[in-house]
Amino acid sequence: FPSLSSYAAELGTSYYAVAVVRKNSNITINSLKGARSCHTGINRTAGWDVPVGYLTDSGRLAAMGCDFPRAVSDYFNASCVPGANVANYPKSLCQLCKGNSDGRNKCERNSQEQYYDYSGAFRCLAEGAGEVAFVKHSTVPENTDGRSLSSWAQRLRSQDFQLVCHNGNTADVTEWRTCHLARVPARAVVVRPDTDGTVIFQLLNQGQQRFNGVGAKFQMFDSAAYRAQNLLFRDSTTELTAITAQNYQAWLGEEYLRAMQALSCNPNTLPESLNWCVVSTEEIWKCGEMAIAFRKKNLKPAIQCISAKTKEHCMELIQKKESDAVVLGGADIYTAGKTYGLVPAAGESYSADDSSNAYYAVVLVKRNVSNAFTISDLKGKKSCHTGLGRNAGWNIPIGILIKRGIIKARDCNIPQAVSEFFSASCVPSAEQDNYPSKLCQLCIGDENGNNKCSASSQERYYSYSGAFRCLAQDSGDVAFVKHSTVFENTDGKNSASWAQNLKSSDFQLLCPNGARAEVTQFADCHLARVPAQAIMVHPDVNVFALYGLLDKAQVYFGNSSNENGFKMFDSSTFQGKDLIFKDSAVEIVPVEEKRTYTEWLGSEYVDSLEGMQTPQCSGAGDKMRQYSLMATVIPLLVLCPIQGLD
Repeated sequence: FPSLSSYAAELGTSYYAVAVVRKNSNITINSLKGARSCHTGINRTAGWDVPVGYLTDSGRLAAMGCDFPRAVSDYFNASCVPGANVANYPKSLCQLCKGNSDGRNKCERNSQEQYYDYSGAFRCLAEGAGEVAFVKHSTVPENTDGRSLSSWAQRLRSQDFQLVCHNGNTADVTEWRTCHLARVPARAVVVRPDTDGTVIFQLLNQGQQRFNGVGAKFQMFDSAAYRAQNLLFRDSTTELTAITAQNYQAWLGEEYLRAMQALSCNPNTLPESLNWCVVSTEEIWKCGEMAIAFRKKNLKPAIQCISAKTKEHCMELIQKKESDAVVLGGADIYTAGKTYGLVPAAGESYSADDSSNAYYAVVLVKRNVSNAFTISDLKGKKSCHTGLGRNAGWNIPIGILIKRGIIKARDCNIPQAVSEFFSASCVPSAEQDNYPSKLCQLCIGDENGNNKCSASSQERYYSYSGAFRCLAQDSGDVAFVKHSTVFENTDGKNSASWAQNLKSSDFQLLCPNGARAEVTQFADCHLARVPAQAIMVHPDVNVFALYGLLDKAQVYFGNSSNENGFKMFDSSTFQGKDLIFKDSAVEIVPVEEKRTYTEWLGSEYVDSLEGMQTPQCSGAGDKMRQYSLMATVIPLLVLCPIQGLD
């Protein structure tokens, strides 16, 4: 759709927006928060739009209610943003500005402010007022090494400055092609999709050949005759060139496009309220309290609670735009994305010592030099599982083995296929629905041999520690558990008689690539990472506004010891567990680059789900999927909208 581009300086058609710091500073992209910042001017591309858009897009900056000036003021310690001297903007945005030589015109968006524009923002850094300057790639070379006649710049050397890169590193100021915030595209002539761009280009090309040289009465790229600047084309344009990429996304480039999409959050188009979908009486109760608590702190948008019968009913309401958000885990995220087209807007993060969430499902074996079998040799082995239908012990390993074609499920009978694959197993609760008896063969029940194969602590081989015990006592050859299980039950951590002498170094992991690895190498040797819960929304919901709300909310209500009354990550007040958010969550985190349900879940976890729901038996997986259906069915209920404060 753009037909052609304009100006050609050293780069031809674009420039790079960069973040510059002093060489002796230890600031990186991950430690920008709290620094003092220098900007070319409010709403300018390299000095404001790109850095603020990039920081928002990458989840580092959260803007509640799309209020970017407030968010930037909260993020940086102090700033100079020429032009931010308007009534409703935070004062800290002008704090570092200098004004003219008499100290007047402070923070004006013109050359009266000595820290205005590219050279001014760099001067703000060079003179020590700020610690980072957002400028373009050519700013440092233009103002150092004797290239500038200005007195403040004459002694500056380019080697005393460096660039801040996306990946957390820094680089020399000459390396802007690989270390920048975004490439800013040149201006382009755009045409309607049904217009032939080549015809327009031919016309303009003839024009520039005739009216772009010395002696021509009319000058295409000069506006001086009209007592103005940059009329139609930029005065700095040297020539127009044809564009081959015919869509605007390709022309803008992904970095710039994503920064602009993050900035497109507009306070005036945000909904008054967000409809939050919940599925039980206790959740409605907690959601109502959450809405009131958020309103008291004037958090925007306001929350309204909508009740549905099941999680899947919530997905349906969101698809129809009758609701906006719901918190989901694992298999439900898959359904929400694949069937209903929903996307993650934010996720949960759990405490380091809580491994019940966002953990790795692993294959654990004993270290055995004489029989170091691999994952390809599992057929005929004896297997220990945490329980039927559980993630690490059943759904993930069996799903992945089916997906890889190692276990073949004929007639969609997965339990039968598993019993034919392993020589014997303990799969607690598999003694139901006429399941093959081999699935309970290794189970031992309680001290008296009762309750064999039951899905409870009465079965000593039940759950993570039970499946590990089944392996440790040589009942089984392999245990399907989570990565932390071995550490929780060895090296003196478990005082039970069966575990007290076990050493973690006596066990190894089987990796999907056929290798064996040490138990500490679970991050590189696992079947799948079980994902954290995510807040799923309709693709039209602004994810930056939703994260901005929750990020601000958790400042007040995220800490379990907060004194603001409501606790986001605690359900005990409402006589429940894991209501809306998991009780073990410690914070809400941005999705960063995981923008789709498959990216959030990860390809390994998706493989395990798809293995359990093999296409030829679409219904078979449903038995394995455990929806937490409510005990009581609640009629669709909408709490009265809570009006935001004026």
